[in-house]
Amino acid sequence: MGQVAFDTQEFVETLESAGLPKDQAKAISIAVRKSHEVADVATKADIAEVKRDIADVRKDMDARFEKTDAKIDSQIALVRKDLQLEMAGIRSEQKLIRWMLSALVAGMISLIIKAFFVASV
Repeated sequence: MGQVAFDTQEFVETLESAGLPKDQAKAISIAVRKSHEVADVATKADIAEVKRDIADVRKDMDARFEKTDAKIDSQIALVRKDLQLEMAGIRSEQKLIRWMLSALVAGMISLIIKAFFVASV
């Protein structure tokens, strides 16, 4: 953090002009300067720097999120394409099974007809 600018000479002169003796004015000035040195005070420049850092971090995060979103979108597209291909294969197998089942039912019906109707004639 930055230090607060403190003009000790001007402070001493202000105290002297208010009627304090020079020794007391110097002592008060030194005490105030030391209190400023140990105080951890943020200046406007410090706050502006932190705000810039936060803005930079936000930009980095946004860029990373955009890259991650793009990767996820491409992976979803690949999975969707794979699922569509898999579903197409399943649909063709279903059609084949339906055809085979239809042939089986037709064969059974023809056997039933032959067994009950053709044999009795």
